[in-house]
Amino acid sequence: MPVRRTFIKALGSAVLASSAPGCGWLTDKPIAIAAHVWVGYESMFLARNEGWLDTKKVSLLETTNATDSLSALTDGRVDGAALTLDEMLKAREIGLPLTAVLVFDVSVGADMLVVRPAIKHLADLKGKRIGLEKSSVAALLLSEILLAAGLVPKDVELIHVDVDKHRHAWRNKQADAFITYEPMASQLLMDGAVKLFDSRKIPDTIVDVLAIRSDRLDPAHAGAVRHLVAAHFQALDHLTRNPHDAAYRMAGRLGVPAREVLSAFKGLLLPDVAHNFRLLAGGQSTLLASARKVSDNMVKGGLLRQQDTLIDLIRADFLPDDGQVR
Repeated sequence: MPVRRTFIKALGSAVLASSAPGCGWLTDKPIAIAAHVWVGYESMFLARNEGWLDTKKVSLLETTNATDSLSALTDGRVDGAALTLDEMLKAREIGLPLTAVLVFDVSVGADMLVVRPAIKHLADLKGKRIGLEKSSVAALLLSEILLAAGLVPKDVELIHVDVDKHRHAWRNKQADAFITYEPMASQLLMDGAVKLFDSRKIPDTIVDVLAIRSDRLDPAHAGAVRHLVAAHFQALDHLTRNPHDAAYRMAGRLGVPAREVLSAFKGLLLPDVAHNFRLLAGGQSTLLASARKVSDNMVKGGLLRQQDTLIDLIRADFLPDDGQVR
């Protein structure tokens, strides 16, 4: 693969250069990554907790929601963040130079609309209060839900609630429906909510990625980025081979009983290394095609002013080059 060979050659030259006098600026530098509680991102924290992630190379900033992660990026407190593709596109529009180097997951049901039992059909949402966080993924889902319901935004009342407060808001009847995601979705379903719409209805739309500032994808930070990506795949391999053990270790951070962790993953596709190459490599990559579609839909829905150029949107050269987790 020419792109990867070019990268490896450049990295090798950088390593040689860094050993020369006066080239200390090329020494390996650490990175900081922001991520909120979401099952798709939990691989990074599992890797950290099990010692597979070297915290001297990669530090993880735990946030409460995507808005906080984006704020940390904007403020310069972190070098990257775990975001949905649409959140990444919104951040790029305001001038944050971001590149996706890893696909954590593709939502195939994990993002959903849950409602009070009295609401039987999407059209019944007319005049109702919908709770959702201030994020582009929630806005994107709302747009699709209203379209399917034959409604327009003025037909509903929007109540902005951070996702970590959805259960409290549900129990206090602050809204009639919530646009939410796992693991919070399972908690609302346990409290009597009913699922009425989920991301299976909008395939290849909600994709979670590791978005790194493009100016941090340099030889000085490359080692830390590749280490984080490899640690993710090591944790993913453990989840695949020892799901119940992984669930037990993830339960605390996710805030759900260990027996319910695996069910939270049922609405997600977790791409392995080979699948990540198909998603990220080349001008005809699957993720680029999805990004074109999502960008177009966001412009139509008023979530973006103009379509993203998709320039430097993805890179596959930080993935394990031999397809092996190490």
